[in-house]
Amino acid sequence: MNGPARPGNLLGQLNEITGLERSDCEVRWRKAFKAMPPKHLTIQFMRRVLAHDLQCRKLGGHTAATRRLLRAALNSRGLPKPGPVIGDGAVLVREWNGRTYRVEVTADGYVLEGRTYTSLSAIARHITGAKWSGPRFFGLTKNRGT
Repeated sequence: MNGPARPGNLLGQLNEITGLERSDCEVRWRKAFKAMPPKHLTIQFMRRVLAHDLQCRKLGGHTAATRRLLRAALNSRGLPKPGPVIGDGAVLVREWNGRTYRVEVTADGYVLEGRTYTSLSAIARHITGAKWSGPRFFGLTKNRGT
């Protein structure tokens, strides 16, 4: 190696990670994730995870949709059933009690009246004051029994 990487040098830091020994990977893992790595992990896998974590911290993380999937997997609920795919820039329109609501789909979530929400269900709850399935509220799923 050519010495320690400078803090702003992402490529140098990634190269440094590829040369780490297991004990060094464990130290960095504890620092990054505030826990010991699981014993069964290979050094190659730990290096890849550490490199991914570094890139997320330096360049930005996952989209809101990916974070939701990861959170669901971590909560032992398994992955949620895939819902309808709505692309960035799509606009959902729903009329409720005589008022029309327009929701823009973005990479970071859903925007209603300038506020970003992480889920359509949160928006449906905001609009109605009751717990609703957001995709169902916006007409993106079929009603049960139809």
